[in-house]
Parts: sequence; C-alpha cells; structure tokens
Amino acid sequence: MTWTSFHRRGEILRDVIASANRRRDGRLPVDLPGVAETFGDELTLLGALQLRWHTRLAGQIERELMAEPLELEDAVVAAWHTAADELPGVRAILDRERTAPSTPAISDAMAKATAKEHLLLAMMAGRVSTPDDAAARVGAGIEDRARATYRPAPAATPAPHGLLGRLKAVIAA
Repeated sequence: MTWTSFHRRGEILRDVIASANRRRDGRLPVDLPGVAETFGDELTLLGALQLRWHTRLAGQIERELMAEPLELEDAVVAAWHTAADELPGVRAILDRERTAPSTPAISDAMAKATAKEHLLLAMMAGRVSTPDDAAARVGAGIEDRARATYRPAPAATPAPHGLLGRLKAVIAA
C-alpha cells in the first residue's frame, strides 16, 4: 500500500464513520463514493470499522484507568459508554452484523471480534488474568452491564469538516 493509498483509505474510512454516525441505521454505508474501490467488499470494510471500534474502546479504557478508580469494572463500563457515544453508527453496524450477519464470513469475523472484546473488557476490569473461556464469559457479562446501563447521547450536529468547513461555521455564527 502506497502512502497515497494509505491516506485515501483513511479519508474514505472517516467518511464511512461520519455517515454511519449520522444515519445510525446499522447498515454499512457501501454506497459512498470510493468505498467499493478502497475496501473491495463488506467484510474488509466491516473489519476496518471493527478495528476502529476496538481501538477507540481500548483507548477509552486506558483513559478511565489513568484516573486510578477504585472500581475497575465501573471504569471499563464508563469507557464502553464513552466509546459508544463517540461511534454510535459504528456500534450500530457492529451490533447489526453480530445479530444478523449478512454472510458466513462476516458471522465468523464478528464472533472472533466479540470474543476478543470480551477478553479485553474482563482483563482490563481486573476480573481475570488469563484469556480463556471463563474470561470471555466474564467479559460478556461486563458488556451486558454496559449495554443495560447505557443511555445514548443525543445525535449531535456534525462538526465542520476541514479548515474551510470550520471557517464557514465561524462566519455563519
């Protein structure tokens, strides 16, 4: 992958995430310009979105844990809530593909990604020390708790994109 294609891929992925966050309908925005040429198929696009979610979640967990909370699990749940607020459309897509995968390959990929997320949640909450089936069950319980206590933030007005967009917003205000 060339430097140019790497940046182009990142640009298209940002557009996909922005569209998903606006729509929040749980459908992959494969209709956007450049998506088919950049990602090739739905599985590749879904993999990029899953990676973005996992990275955001892990970062939020690290931020929460830096405050040295007394209850690690509460911090992990709060981090899940923050990540879900920051990527609501991505979370909706992942949830939809997890419950009703469009292909067997997507079903397999979502099962693996979900298991890894559960391990992350359980280990960062300090509830387990080894990545095994018991840890996955503990992580699933933490995710269930996060979902049960989650109150989605209202849809925000999209931020202006780029310098020109910010300048227009300032002039309009």
